[in-house]
Amino acid sequence: MHGYDSTSYGDGFADVYDDWYADVTDVDATVDRILDLAGPSGRVLELGVGTGRLAIPMAAAGLQVIGIDSSPAMLTKLDERRGTHGPVVTTVCGDMVDQLPDGPFDTCLVAYNTIFNLLDVDTQRRCFSEVASRLRPGGCFVVEAIVPDDEAPKGHDVSVRSMSVDRVVLSVSDHDPAEQRTSGQFVEFTESGGVRLRPWSIRWATPAELDEMAAAAGFHVERRDADMAGARFDDHADHHVTVYRLGRADDTH
Repeated sequence: MHGYDSTSYGDGFADVYDDWYADVTDVDATVDRILDLAGPSGRVLELGVGTGRLAIPMAAAGLQVIGIDSSPAMLTKLDERRGTHGPVVTTVCGDMVDQLPDGPFDTCLVAYNTIFNLLDVDTQRRCFSEVASRLRPGGCFVVEAIVPDDEAPKGHDVSVRSMSVDRVVLSVSDHDPAEQRTSGQFVEFTESGGVRLRPWSIRWATPAELDEMAAAAGFHVERRDADMAGARFDDHADHHVTVYRLGRADDTH
C-alpha cells in the first residue's frame, strides 16, 4: 500500500482499537500463560504493546512489563487507559526490531498477528534474532498469529463491517498469495464526521515458516496450541499460539 509505514496502523486505529478489538483474544488466559512462563514477577517484553490491552493486566498480576510500539497515538491511549494510579508499564516508542530495549527478559510476547506487521520476511527474521539477543538463557518468545488460509484467492474484497443509523464501516482488502501480503482499509462514513480511512497491511507467514525463522535465531518449538487457553492445535485450527524456547530442545532449564 503506497505511503503505508510503521506508524500508519496505530495512528489509524488508536481511537477505536479498544472498542473494536476488546475480545480478540482471551486476556485472562494470556496473563496466565505469561505468568507461567516468566514467573510471578518475571520481566516481560511485549512487542506492539498498543493501548495496553494485555500489558496493563500483566503488570497488575505482578509482572514487570516493558512494551514497545511505533505509534505515539497508541502509547497515549495506553497512558490514558492505565491512569494515574494504575499498574506500572514501562513504554518505549520505537521500532520492534531495531529499537528494542535492553534485556535480559524472561519472556517476550507478540500477540494477535503483530509479528505480521513487519512487512517483509527479512525483517521478520531479524525480529526473532533481536528478541533472542534480549532473552535470558532458556527464555521464551510467545507468538500468537493466524494460520493463513492457503485457499484464499488473489484479489479484492469489499464487505460491511458494521452499520448503524449514523455510521457505516466498510472493509476493503486486497489479498496477494504470491507475496503473502494482505492490505486493506476500513472506510468509516459518519453523519457528523464525514469519511475516515483506517489502513492496515500484513505480510503473513505459515507456522512452518515462523518455525524456520525461530530455529535460525536459536529457538525450538516448546509447544503449540490453538489459543492462549491451551486448546489443541490441529489441521483445522485457524490460529496458533507458539511458545519458542531459546536453546536446543534437549537442553535442561
